[in-house]
Amino acid sequence: MKTKALGLMVFLLLFGSQGWTQEKAQDRRKFLDPKTPVSDDPRRTVVKPGPRGPEGTVVLRNGRIFDGTGAPAREGTLVIERNKVVKILLPSSNEWPKDAHVVDVSGKTVLPGLIDLHTHLTYPLNQEDIGVAMNDADATLRAVEKLRYFIESGITSVRDVGSKGDVTFRLKVWVAENRIAGPRVFPAGAFITGEGGHSTENTPDEIIGLMGATRLASGPDDWRQAVREQFHKGADVIKLGSHFSAEEVKAAVTEAHELGLKVTVDAETFYIQRAVEAGADTIEHPLPRSEETIQLMAKKGVAADPTLIPYQIIFEEWGGYFGSTSRRFTFSKEANLEMLKRLRKAGIKCGVGTDLILHWYRYMPGPYIRELKNFVEAGWSVPEALVAATKTNAEILDMDDRLGTLQPGKLADVLVVDGRPDENLDDLAKVDLVIRDGYEVVEGGHLAVPRHTAEKPWKSASAPAEMKSAVQH
Repeated sequence: MKTKALGLMVFLLLFGSQGWTQEKAQDRRKFLDPKTPVSDDPRRTVVKPGPRGPEGTVVLRNGRIFDGTGAPAREGTLVIERNKVVKILLPSSNEWPKDAHVVDVSGKTVLPGLIDLHTHLTYPLNQEDIGVAMNDADATLRAVEKLRYFIESGITSVRDVGSKGDVTFRLKVWVAENRIAGPRVFPAGAFITGEGGHSTENTPDEIIGLMGATRLASGPDDWRQAVREQFHKGADVIKLGSHFSAEEVKAAVTEAHELGLKVTVDAETFYIQRAVEAGADTIEHPLPRSEETIQLMAKKGVAADPTLIPYQIIFEEWGGYFGSTSRRFTFSKEANLEMLKRLRKAGIKCGVGTDLILHWYRYMPGPYIRELKNFVEAGWSVPEALVAATKTNAEILDMDDRLGTLQPGKLADVLVVDGRPDENLDDLAKVDLVIRDGYEVVEGGHLAVPRHTAEKPWKSASAPAEMKSAVQH
């Protein structure tokens, strides 16, 4: 027995913090041939082969390239064909097609599009706005307006972690088809929690149902069913929230992983421990947890989306977080910053999200920049904070094979700012150009909506004879 115990101790010492990574259930993705074209989302649905994005080549000439990989900014020219980055050239090179659209970005910085890991696109604008909050049409219009604020702030992807009904699923499609301007939308669908859990406090069940952003679940089988429902609707990620039993969160996480989706959890105190033990991929918010839980997150490779900024707004505008049974603990701006420092010290991967409820999206891009400054105050350098906003966020999204860095083969989600944001984060507010999926959606800092292209009338001279006959009769 002593020999076995000694052997176990040696194993833990050698591999405990480095070799123990989060165990994931196997989904069907491993059966995909890498050459098979799939959707540009974590679902990896097989799609028809063929070109994507707009026709032609876009050249961003003579800018400062901050590619998001961690390398320092350098002078260069970025070349985009349709919706892909194809190469980064030296400033002296002009290796691109003669008919390319060339944009001179001298003196400006070219970087990957920013990503926001925590949004609620359909949430109402104020606490008294319950009537229109329950209206699908108004919820959709609110979401469209928010998309404009995000894309004009240089954010080319948002992860929505709880919104009304099918709104975000439809917005995802419309943005992908370039029918409305906005960032890519990676929706979770409904926020899954237990009766009386976070987002249900002091709210009648009838109102929760009408709001349509929360799915109440009870028991392991129902939590598993709730995950399946979001997957059925088109979820790119699953969002869970405390409270839950150990068996419930384990059932939900296992089901999501077997369906090929990551799981993020809004939890606190011992519920974080349960979520980490169950195999969750990310923990939201800077809420209290034990040092044991932090170390377990590090050992199992569980990421964090700290979201300090919404609590800073709450403390400054409301004076505190009141009336919530899921926030029955004392916390403050100082405690939240200390939690971020502890996560960094433990080596936990941290991403950037804003969680801007109510009308707070109208403060953009200020809240996003301030969240990056929170990272800097917690020990990140300015370039490291930008990497967290791009490369690390893409990893947490399960999209790092396509987003987060400016490298050949990656999707063309690109931000151009008039300044040096890798030296001064405030320069992120000086958005000049935003390219999403190869489309120039922001020019000169505001939406660039081209005139529609008229389709050929179906009653034209080229219409088939039988169609003409049908029209005549």
